[in-house]
Formats: sequence, structure tokens, C-alpha cells
Amino acid sequence: MPKHGKNYREVSKNIDRARKYPAKDAMDLALQASYTKFDQTVDVAVNLGVNPKYADQMVRGAVTLPHGLGKEVKVIVFCKGENEQVALDAGADAVGAEELVEKIKEGWLEFDKAVATPDMMAHVGKIGKILGPRGLMPNAKTGTVTFDIAKAVSELKAGKVSFKVDKAGIVHAPIGKVSFGAQKLLDNFTSFMSMVEKLKPASAKGAYIKGIAISTTMGPGVKIEPSSIKAE
Repeated sequence: MPKHGKNYREVSKNIDRARKYPAKDAMDLALQASYTKFDQTVDVAVNLGVNPKYADQMVRGAVTLPHGLGKEVKVIVFCKGENEQVALDAGADAVGAEELVEKIKEGWLEFDKAVATPDMMAHVGKIGKILGPRGLMPNAKTGTVTFDIAKAVSELKAGKVSFKVDKAGIVHAPIGKVSFGAQKLLDNFTSFMSMVEKLKPASAKGAYIKGIAISTTMGPGVKIEPSSIKAE
């Protein structure tokens, strides 16, 4: 098992790994534990009381964070005809149809998000094995398969985050940068958690939110008391 460095061990002293903190206290601790010179991303991990192997318990969605993600998001759009200009006007970094699919087949992956019009999905499906594992596959449930290209591109550029529960029942998502400060990060965190709550499957039994933790890119995780979120 790899050992953590001196800086990591030092900042971890102020965090009780067994304790669940109120959301505000947890955010403050996570930010205090950011010890690198670069502006780290703040991530949240939520352990859900669902069984992802059942389709009706697959939690998947998207949310536009009020303060964005603090980084430039490169968006491509699979479309054709007049939709290409619509996408470019909305801020898309690359647009195209079959030729864009071929470009990705050849190894080009210089983008963060992908949008597609419904009529292009037959072509996009051919590169599903490339896009899927990287979380780049357009999906109607996250609003990235749509004819309303302008809205989809604008939301992604503004900091729309897509998420999907993994095999272990955990949802991971970025909620901003350390430089945002605690309040903006708490606003983003609250918006994210509200969406996760709304997506609770009707078939899920018992506790839905089993655990929450936040951390910076290089910092230790800090557990959050779920009951403290609505009180923030």
C-alpha cells in the first residue's frame, strides 16, 4: 500500500477520519488541507443505497452548478446541416457529422463533453467503446442528446456536471476549484446534492444517502453528516 507524503500526513492531522462533519465545517477542513501551489479541484463522492445492477436503480443525471467548475470546458457537437452553425454560435469547440466520428476513431480526444442530435446517434454509436469508458458518450438522460443544441452547449460551457452511479453504488463529481472559497463551493455542493436526492429511485429501500465525502485533488477526504445538508 503506497505511503502518503509528509505534507499529506501533516494536513490530515486536523481531520478526524471517523467523524462526520457538518457540511460547512467539512468544506473548511477540506480547503485547509489543500497544500499544493496549483488550484486543486474539489470533488464529492456520495455512497448511495442502491443496487446499480438493476436498471430501475441506476442513478444518472446532470446539474448546472450555480458557480460553474472554474475551468474551460471544451464541447463538441455531432450534428449536420444548419445545426452546425447553431452549435458554433453557442460556443461549441468542434462540430461535424460522420467526419467527426472518423476523427475520433483515429484517436482525437481533445474535448471534455460531447453533444449529439438524435439523428446522429446511429453514427456516434460506432465510437461508443471509445467515448463510453471516458464518460463522453452523449445521453438523453443528461440532456446531451437533443435538438436544442444551443441550450445544451451553453449549459455545459457554464459548468453542467453529468454523473452516474458506479458499480459500487457511488456517485463522483467535481464541484469547483479551491480558489472558489467555501461559500461558492457549498452552493455548488448543495445544488449537486439536491439533484441526487431528486433522482432517488422509487425501488430503493432503506437509507438512500449512506455516506458523503469531499476532498481536493491531492488532499484527504472529509466525511459529511448527511442530515446537515438541508440545514446549510
